[in-house]
Amino acid sequence: MSKVTQTAVNHNGAMPQSSKPTYYSLLGLHPSASVIDIRRAYRQLSKRYHPDTTDLPTAIATLKFQQINEAYATLSHPERRLSYDSKIGYSRFAVIQPPPDLNRPVSRHDWSKSAYLDPSDRPLSSGEIFALFMLVLTFVGCLLLAIAIGLTRGEAAFQTPLLQPTPSVQQQINHVLQLITPIVIKN
Repeated sequence: MSKVTQTAVNHNGAMPQSSKPTYYSLLGLHPSASVIDIRRAYRQLSKRYHPDTTDLPTAIATLKFQQINEAYATLSHPERRLSYDSKIGYSRFAVIQPPPDLNRPVSRHDWSKSAYLDPSDRPLSSGEIFALFMLVLTFVGCLLLAIAIGLTRGEAAFQTPLLQPTPSVQQQINHVLQLITPIVIKN
């Protein structure tokens, strides 16, 4: 056990929670800090508290430098960091919590909270407004065109001309009828 750990252990052998700062607080970081952030903080603090380069008394600088080295040694190693995080009660993995209304019956659904039924959810964009304008303009144009055609053609627009077969087609029809008629009579 290092000097830092020995000073934080009370007479029962248990570590008091409030007397010892975490490795993250020693480096001035949040527990979700990346490896790069840990390395950057360690380098800055090691330059500041190295016993050969600081203005602090040697005993204080040495103690602080040892604490920073111990924190960096633990947090820079992924397995040691994971065990340390579980030791201090921090989890880097978000725990999924069920929604509070999970067991609520579906029949009591509040439709006023639905994003799909709320017309004020968002305003229409300029492109959507233009597309709607073009649709309305096309509909009105088609309607006016149909009315104009109806008025100009009058009742002739509603009459269908009778088709008369040409003489050659009429001869073929008569010939087929003559062939079929004796067969129908015999049966």
